[in-house]
Amino acid sequence: MPEQELVIYNATVVTMDADSTILPRGYVMVRDGGIAAVEAGDPPATAGGERLDAEGGLVLPGLINTHTHAAMTLFRGLADDLPLMQWLESYIFPAEARMDAAFVHTGARLACAEMIRAGITCFCDMYLFAHEVARAARDCGVRAVVGEVLYDFPSPNYGPIEAGFAYTRELIETWRGDPLVSVAVQPHAPYTCRPELLREADRIARHYDVPLVMHLAETDGETRQIQERYGLRPVAHLDRLGLLHANLIADHAVWLTADEIALMAQRGVRVAHCVESNMKLASGVAQLPELLAAGVTVGLGTDGCASNNDLDLFGEMDTVAKLHKVQRLDPTVMDAATVLRLATIEGARVLGLAHRIGSLETGKRADLIVVDTRQPHLTPLYNPVSHLVYAARSADVRHTVIDGRLVMRDRRLLTIDLASLLDQARAKAALVTSWVA
Repeated sequence: MPEQELVIYNATVVTMDADSTILPRGYVMVRDGGIAAVEAGDPPATAGGERLDAEGGLVLPGLINTHTHAAMTLFRGLADDLPLMQWLESYIFPAEARMDAAFVHTGARLACAEMIRAGITCFCDMYLFAHEVARAARDCGVRAVVGEVLYDFPSPNYGPIEAGFAYTRELIETWRGDPLVSVAVQPHAPYTCRPELLREADRIARHYDVPLVMHLAETDGETRQIQERYGLRPVAHLDRLGLLHANLIADHAVWLTADEIALMAQRGVRVAHCVESNMKLASGVAQLPELLAAGVTVGLGTDGCASNNDLDLFGEMDTVAKLHKVQRLDPTVMDAATVLRLATIEGARVLGLAHRIGSLETGKRADLIVVDTRQPHLTPLYNPVSHLVYAARSADVRHTVIDGRLVMRDRRLLTIDLASLLDQARAKAALVTSWVA
């Protein structure tokens, strides 16, 4: 079978490698889904396959969304401006109880369409009917780490938790070896999961050598609840259970003390930082500079569209830089180079995928995007990294490549019939309206 080649040229290449190399005029050669070359200058005339002129734009690794609930695109705007527990218990959990596999599949495809157009090439998803999220990601050509949410009360997908464990094992075994989809074990949170559930989830994750993902210390109320219930704050609670280790990805991690941050760093815990969701739900401001200073690996996440309300990591980058600057009254905090790394190579490290994606280097998989800089808000361009964090928008993503495959060209989705998908999403929204009436 002949090798499939794609060459993206006439670009400023922002590699995100260990040296933060930027090639002011360069090209990326893709062969059979992998990066065959990243070089300065023009590609050799003998280079075969498809040639894509970036027309002076920026080529960089695809952005990595380390935490979301993809199918919640169908709950976007359903119940805004409410406290987290009221939002969950009065709106989200009751609506989710009425969902089925087809609902989740449509919502996940809608999320994939939004993420491809926003330059997100990989996402970590915690939700119900996880097989449908995996199928949607695969069919749309998006890289994903998926997991079935586990909690104490019966699930509308699997029912009792014993069936949830069986579903999780079957999910792992079904998708093992898939080029785009991998699986994590994902108990919801310490406040919705008994210690026995958390221990069993961890045993499954260890057995299959896959990540363990959960919400942790997201709100002050949650932190106090765990302390009242178990006599310990959430981090210490997990540590006593033996779950505070290098396989754990902690989502949000807002309410942390200095000692807890030090312990998480010592244990190798990774964090998905969801700044806009934390702001919108008034959960608090995570100690991000302190986490990074302690050596904790951190990536950026959007959370779900019901609590953000979009899947836009360009917006997240801009917000995460500015929020921490103003909170500390220090304009040097969370500089653009650091923030861009959180959205790319550090996000890959959070998900355990840095050996495959997150930077443009020979031998890695070709997950990359082209940002069109021929825009008033991106002209002139003195510093590509600064522009990507403070000025670029998701709508500036012109082409998206995942695993060497063009999934968007000139803003047109190539793996999704968008008009048909939007019709399907509107039909599902009509159901949601009837559920919460």
